[in-house]
Amino acid sequence: MSSLLVEAANVIVAAPSPGTSTVPQPTSNAPGDLAAKVNTVLGIVAWAGTAAGVLGVLITGAMMAVSLKRGESSEHMSRLGMVLGGCVLVSTAGPLVGFVFN
Repeated sequence: MSSLLVEAANVIVAAPSPGTSTVPQPTSNAPGDLAAKVNTVLGIVAWAGTAAGVLGVLITGAMMAVSLKRGESSEHMSRLGMVLGGCVLVSTAGPLVGFVFN
């Protein structure tokens, strides 16, 4: 029984012969029309995310100004931090995914 396990271990860890690979490397061949449509949709989503980030900064600034005029204190810096964090995430989404999957 132990010789069978040793032989199985030798087969599993055996080095591949030259010119062969043990891990398949699939290629991504998306149809041209599909790739163009996906890029269009991703461009629109990226633009909408950027616009939402700018709008969020403007709204947070307006809320800060109104509460300062009223003499109220609020947690505007945490809101601003969340908005800016979202802006950073939206702007780096493409490069991050490209880094992970390429």
